[in-house]
Amino acid sequence: MSTEKKTNNLISETSPYLLQHAHNPVNWHAWNDETLNLAKQENKLLLISIGYSSCHWCHVMEEESFENEEVANIMNQYFINVKVDREERPDIDQIYMNAVQLMAGQGGWPLNCIALPDGRPVWGGTYFKKEEWAKTLFQIGNLYISKPETVLEYAEKLTLGIQESSIVNVNTEEVEFTNSYLKDTVKKWSIYFDDELGGLNRAPKFPMPNNYHFLLRHAYQNNDKELIKYVNNTLTKIALGGIFDQINGGFSRYSVDTKWHIPHFEKMLYDNGQLVSLYADAYLITKNALYKETIINTMQFIERELLDISGGFYSAIDADSLDENNTLEEGAYYVWTKPELEKILTDDFELFSSYYNINTFGFWEHNKYHLIRNLTDDAFSKEHQIPKKQLKEKVRFWQNTLLKERKKKKYPRLDDKILTSWNGIMLKGYIDAYRVLNNHHYLEIALTNANFIEQHLIKEDATLYHNYKNGKSTINGYLEDYGTIIDAFIALYEVTFNEKWLTIANNLTAICFDYFYNQESKMFYFTSEKDTKLIARKTEIEDNVMPSSNSMMAKNLYKLGHFYSNAYYLKTSKQMLKNMIPMMGNYGSAYSNWLDLYSNFSQDYYEIAICGEEARERLLEINQKYIPNKLLCGSLTNSELPLLLDRFNKNKTLVYVCVNNTCQLPTEKTNEALKLIKT
Repeated sequence: MSTEKKTNNLISETSPYLLQHAHNPVNWHAWNDETLNLAKQENKLLLISIGYSSCHWCHVMEEESFENEEVANIMNQYFINVKVDREERPDIDQIYMNAVQLMAGQGGWPLNCIALPDGRPVWGGTYFKKEEWAKTLFQIGNLYISKPETVLEYAEKLTLGIQESSIVNVNTEEVEFTNSYLKDTVKKWSIYFDDELGGLNRAPKFPMPNNYHFLLRHAYQNNDKELIKYVNNTLTKIALGGIFDQINGGFSRYSVDTKWHIPHFEKMLYDNGQLVSLYADAYLITKNALYKETIINTMQFIERELLDISGGFYSAIDADSLDENNTLEEGAYYVWTKPELEKILTDDFELFSSYYNINTFGFWEHNKYHLIRNLTDDAFSKEHQIPKKQLKEKVRFWQNTLLKERKKKKYPRLDDKILTSWNGIMLKGYIDAYRVLNNHHYLEIALTNANFIEQHLIKEDATLYHNYKNGKSTINGYLEDYGTIIDAFIALYEVTFNEKWLTIANNLTAICFDYFYNQESKMFYFTSEKDTKLIARKTEIEDNVMPSSNSMMAKNLYKLGHFYSNAYYLKTSKQMLKNMIPMMGNYGSAYSNWLDLYSNFSQDYYEIAICGEEARERLLEINQKYIPNKLLCGSLTNSELPLLLDRFNKNKTLVYVCVNNTCQLPTEKTNEALKLIKT
């Protein structure tokens, strides 16, 4: 067997994940035309390994296999090895995740797939132990040399399956949008609810913000007391749980147990942005102090840990960090031993241990504890007969003390790439926090980020980049980038009434029709026509930890259709939703953002226009009420926007409430306008 050493080609990349592998003995390449041409020239199979910087099992497989010389020799002899950051290249990840799911029935990361030199997949899976990995690679490598026709035949069948799975059928039937459809969908969904601990009745547990955003809205608008109780119980358990960093704020990706205690310790920007938006609306409805504190603490974490000086937001913080033995260990940065805490907190330890459960409830493993609460501050102060004000002072002291102690530990690795889509999500989080809490600091951060996006992530031709790091962007934008930025810029317009943001959102939407729209399916492709073609052009429709790019676009078109009186936008949004109806009724969790759009079509949707010098004051008053079925527009002067045209009066501020192309008489009083709105 050849032991020829070649150069690892990742050292010139910017992705933190690729750079983590830049010194492996594996001859890694990045995904690009040069790499694919090399595979064809040498007639070697591609070995495509996909992960991300904060992925724990990606690190484990690297240590066991990719840093092993013998395994590297097998990989280098038989394959052109390609490392892919799934966050930078979600288009590639979609293709090979689909392949592995077709082969194995499930997928995950690390994702490893072997493909023909032209990219058609042959075999794949997720994490493999070193011996199994080496043995399998040796067998497939030799099979391709001795019987290439066998490998080719399998690749053709698998590729056909991938291409067929991307097909979305156009629903040509007439559809009546009814509230009963939503109720039936939620009823089927509810059999999986964990009414005691919140979330779904299984482990691991993901926060799934778009799920609970829809369920919160549905419960509120239908006065469904049981569902309201379930959603609030879920949000409370998450906020009190170990999945939320009780010392520094911010959410981890998911919990491995049923009580939201032990997280997969990585912190992702997209989770935190969506959860801030969710808790903002939940606070608006309930005025629950825990929700407000959760928002504030999360924002403090974001600004301490993930906000770049440029105004962009970083992507993630790793689950793993170096422990006291200088060994990478998941959660090492976050967990404590009881003797440590006793020494740090001295006389306060007894009360602290009750508050954060340094007991059997909060025990993790290896004499380590991860902080978790099981009582709100109101309940704890009553049970321990301590005034609430005094308790809050204690908690702040404990948090500051442990934060200082934690900083003495080795900090987890930071993924400092800036992704357009995730920045759009976090921008929306800041806008929602400002909308609900009226904290102008949040608006200032939002505007700084929006200006960063405009200056660095929008190209001269008005299309988007997907990434930014070290002053440069290298990847063309995907539909998820457009969907999130359009959504965020619409929201920014709704809290500032600066039409610049709405205009950019509308321009980006026009680009989506130019480069992403599929006339046959009436949906949008994930990749642009300007991108290098892969073996399939995917159409993303299922909502997951992030809403699907098509559901985001359908909602954006619905709103922009109202803002601009654009019948084509509204027609397209409606057709996209109709295409989903045969699927989403039986599996609400995977279509929750679509269900939110369905709610707009199944009830009155209000256009609220505010015109006059005091428009922003009226806006703040209206935003103190939860109204999910509305859009807001306004101006302090004359405006050409269809909903504002000829409505400005320099002598008074008027609020117009319109629904179904019919407007009520304008009023100067906010409370009178709110009486016209049925939520």
